[in-house]
Amino acid sequence: MSGERSGETGGKEFSRVFEVLRDRIADGTYPLGSRLPSQRELAEGFGVSRDTVQRVTNELRYGGWIMSRQGSGMYVSRVVTPKRAPSGTPSDAMPGWAVTLGPIIGQAFKQPEVTLDVFTLTSESLDMHIRVQDERIRTNEISPQSIALRMLLPSEGLDVPYPRAKDDPDDPRLRDRLTDLTRRHTSSVRRILRALELEGLVPSVQLEIRHVELTPTFKLYLLNGTDALHALYEPVERLIELDDGSEILAVDVLG
Repeated sequence: MSGERSGETGGKEFSRVFEVLRDRIADGTYPLGSRLPSQRELAEGFGVSRDTVQRVTNELRYGGWIMSRQGSGMYVSRVVTPKRAPSGTPSDAMPGWAVTLGPIIGQAFKQPEVTLDVFTLTSESLDMHIRVQDERIRTNEISPQSIALRMLLPSEGLDVPYPRAKDDPDDPRLRDRLTDLTRRHTSSVRRILRALELEGLVPSVQLEIRHVELTPTFKLYLLNGTDALHALYEPVERLIELDDGSEILAVDVLG
């Protein structure tokens, strides 16, 4: 079994905490510029481990929702309040309403044969949702007999227009970060699906990843030939924290 997953890591608890915190930011519970509770306080409040909270805050930070300030904590850096679709199945969503990816993927994985065709800038969101489905399979909540995932990503050598440092567009650090981020999540998806097949939990698993000389301006998910999710990337200016703790004001996109 891959070391990427243990206990609650990457599973339902991760998804639950992530969605609640994101919704609290969106609805103003944590307004723009406000300081989030500490990781210890969040772990106690949600009844999860510090490791889960750290993974959640990392994902929120990568998504531009929060930023960390050394020695000070985590602060809300971006607020997006989408219109939510009325409750119901994914196919019931009305034009002009926003839907979230989680329920759509969850519905797709209830089928005996799962097919996903994905076009995206990175595989970050997909990795998170595949982890959730991995736990559902391992706890016998669902039992797909085959999973086929085909993914299109921009070529690593492509000079993508975002993310770019606002004051120095030729600064390579953000492009290197994007490459590392994509590789990390793509490798995680590959390991999770391979483990499901090797352990006999899903009899047939196919994964095909191709790179194209094209920068996505949107992400597209096609699921089981019945549902599709299309979401434009929204250009923003935001601070991006690098692994060494430094920050760069960047022109980036949010999915």
